[in-house]
Amino acid sequence: MQAYGTYVAVFRQEFGWSNTMLSAGFSVVQGTNGVAGPVQGWLTDRFGPRMIIQVGLILLAVGMMLFSQIRSPLHLFPALFIIAVGMSLGGFLSLMVAVVNWFERRRATAISFLTGGFAFGGVLIPVTVRAIETFGWRPTAFGSGVLILALGLPVAQLVRHRPEDYGLAADGDPVPDPPTPSAGGVVAEVPRVEDGYTVGEALRTRQFWFVSLGHGSALLVISAVMVHLVVYVNESLGYSLGQASLVIAVITSCQVLGTLAGGYLGDRVNKRIVAIVAMLVSGGGLILLASANSLSIIFVFAVAHGLSWGVRGPVLLALRADYFGRRHFGKIMGLSQLVMTSGMVSGPLVAGIIADRTGGYETGFTVLGILAATGAIFLVFAPEPPARAAAAGARG
Repeated sequence: MQAYGTYVAVFRQEFGWSNTMLSAGFSVVQGTNGVAGPVQGWLTDRFGPRMIIQVGLILLAVGMMLFSQIRSPLHLFPALFIIAVGMSLGGFLSLMVAVVNWFERRRATAISFLTGGFAFGGVLIPVTVRAIETFGWRPTAFGSGVLILALGLPVAQLVRHRPEDYGLAADGDPVPDPPTPSAGGVVAEVPRVEDGYTVGEALRTRQFWFVSLGHGSALLVISAVMVHLVVYVNESLGYSLGQASLVIAVITSCQVLGTLAGGYLGDRVNKRIVAIVAMLVSGGGLILLASANSLSIIFVFAVAHGLSWGVRGPVLLALRADYFGRRHFGKIMGLSQLVMTSGMVSGPLVAGIIADRTGGYETGFTVLGILAATGAIFLVFAPEPPARAAAAGARG
């Protein structure tokens, strides 16, 4: 996912494809992820994440192998569709369901390790660039598919769904004793506050929609940078492909640090405030990139973007689990992902279309930066849902 921008630069040189068309390719991936989200959420809650992840990794590997053989847009889009389905089933949402179920008190910290893995994938982009320069992009893409099978499938065997399935409790807490029957032989049912909202109840809250829309506005920046940063630094600003990959490495290295910071802060500070600040920094960073006239400014953007991206991710994900509980988290998060996808789909398209029409990325990056920063307003009006807050107050 993070290496797509590198392939975009190669495809522009080899095939002469436009920014708009290559942006559409990325949007196919993200649009497919969004549409698959609700179904995937139901499947993951129903069958558990391990099975879904295994199917996804196989599809992702096959998709990368097909991707290595493309020669026209007619080949590109079907390969990206298969990659998208595999990436969706084998990645973020399926793993999130497991993490949310196993951790509660330090949930943001646990999620930060998960999102840190995504960031680490970006750290390896210079390796991808070196492989493309040494072996060519086709062997690199095919080899990526082989690595996914060789490394991903064995690790997937370690994933477990819910601690209750194994006689355990979240956070490693002692398993509560079963309730004893009363004198009349009736066992009183203890309400499970942690079960949280049903899907219908969550959809009827403004918090579900505002958090999803706020997250989606932040993804405008993420997706635009993923697709267009390498081309912008390489073609528009005149730096080498190696220097562009170094910028990506700085972003993702800072993202790793940001995820750890986000996990720490998210378990100790108001998550919503942390996310709002991160979104403002992210939007401002893209506006700074639009006016960059030196490599030093580009690296300032890289640090700001990477840190804000890393901090925001675990905080917003943990916020949903805090608001709506873990019992139906997969289905709720899948529907939220459908809303969030608007940002991942439209960000690259807006930047690509404006770049093709104006001859540069400056205007598109500025527009997207402003939209992402103002999207923080959604989070301002998304405090903890009243019913959930009342339940927490009743507990103590």
